[in-house]
Amino acid sequence: MATAGKKQPVPNKKVELYERLLKTVPGIERKGDANPYTALNGNMFTLLHQSETLAIRLPPDEREKFLKRYDTTLFEAYGAMMQEYVRVPDVLLGKTAELSKYLKLSFEYAKTLKPKPTARKKA
Repeated sequence: MATAGKKQPVPNKKVELYERLLKTVPGIERKGDANPYTALNGNMFTLLHQSETLAIRLPPDEREKFLKRYDTTLFEAYGAMMQEYVRVPDVLLGKTAELSKYLKLSFEYAKTLKPKPTARKKA
């Protein structure tokens, strides 16, 4: 019998793999429910879009290498191309050790980005 209130998320293998990946780099905190993501200083650097497709933000030189090595594309969401994000092939999501290298690169890249102002108003 279902109870009223907050829905319990359905276990999702991709979300589990994403969480395992995030644990490989200390200091990274997962955010979001339906669209799990990571961000630093207001700059998102990974996104598990609709808990199905992983996108990782990479610096230009690493982005080009990744696109060629894994024969993939830039990430697109809601009809918009996210220019700094690569679409991670599903098969690579299961290779935590290999993908961890790119997560580390992404986290380091996020540290170089200009912090975004917070939207919260001060009381």
